[in-house]
Amino acid sequence: MHRYRFVLTRPLQFLPVIFGISVITFILVRLIPGDPARNLLGARATPSAIAKIRAQYGLDEAMWQQYFYFVKNLANGEMGKSILYKIDVLKLIATRIEPTIALVLSSVVLSVLIAVPMAALAARNSGKAPDHVVRIVSTFGIAFPPFWLGLMLMILFSVKLDLLPVSGYGETFGDKLVHLVLPSLTVALSLSTVLIRSLRAAMIEALKSDVATAARARGMPERIVFWRHVVPNSLVPTINLLAVNIGWLIGGTVVVESVFALPGMGQLLVRAIFSRDYMVVQGVAMVFACATVLVNFLADVVTVAIDPRVKL
Repeated sequence: MHRYRFVLTRPLQFLPVIFGISVITFILVRLIPGDPARNLLGARATPSAIAKIRAQYGLDEAMWQQYFYFVKNLANGEMGKSILYKIDVLKLIATRIEPTIALVLSSVVLSVLIAVPMAALAARNSGKAPDHVVRIVSTFGIAFPPFWLGLMLMILFSVKLDLLPVSGYGETFGDKLVHLVLPSLTVALSLSTVLIRSLRAAMIEALKSDVATAARARGMPERIVFWRHVVPNSLVPTINLLAVNIGWLIGGTVVVESVFALPGMGQLLVRAIFSRDYMVVQGVAMVFACATVLVNFLADVVTVAIDPRVKL
């Protein structure tokens, strides 16, 4: 169990990271041109009305005082009140978090389902035509931006073939799954191209390892050698790569949710930025940061559990 000692100390190492993200987010969001009070009241708002709104939300305080109140709210389990929606930011995020979580989870599952067979096909046919095809497809896939890919999938499956809905989230569980197909596929196609290249390289190396050679010497069929010894030994670097790309994946939901009009946290963040709703931007950024840190922590735990040689 000494291999898992990092579970006790790693969360303490994350505190400076979260603190740094909170400071950077707080400063950057206030550098955006525009006044939240004026955006809320409109161009014809009187100076007295604007001053009243700024005083109501503490926007007339010094920067360090505003940050102090922000940290104080976080310590109390709060994130302030939204200027635009007039409700607590934490409650607002709670109403938008389900579509984002569903999009991220379904995208990860689809990415793995795409990457593992494609990487296995390329690795088992290294240097042959299937390998070259997979490498070319994955290389081109990296070049396609998610928003363009989402629009192309929308045109094909929604406009031309009329098989899937263009946008929205739906009401029932089945309807939500149908609405998530295109957004999840958009993210998965972008993410799987990175995973395929990493997993293919790891599989080729594992095929030449002593473990695989010993298994073949015992008369084990090549198919069993590949799936029992090669694939498990290839997962460790891929898990770490997937964890690193989770940050990109969470950030990518902002674009994908905007393209497909999913009522998730990404769309909420975009609207909050345009309306200068500081509290919402800070709250969503903190949730995204904590989610990224948590996923990387879980990836470390899984890595240690899979490979006993790894010590963190």
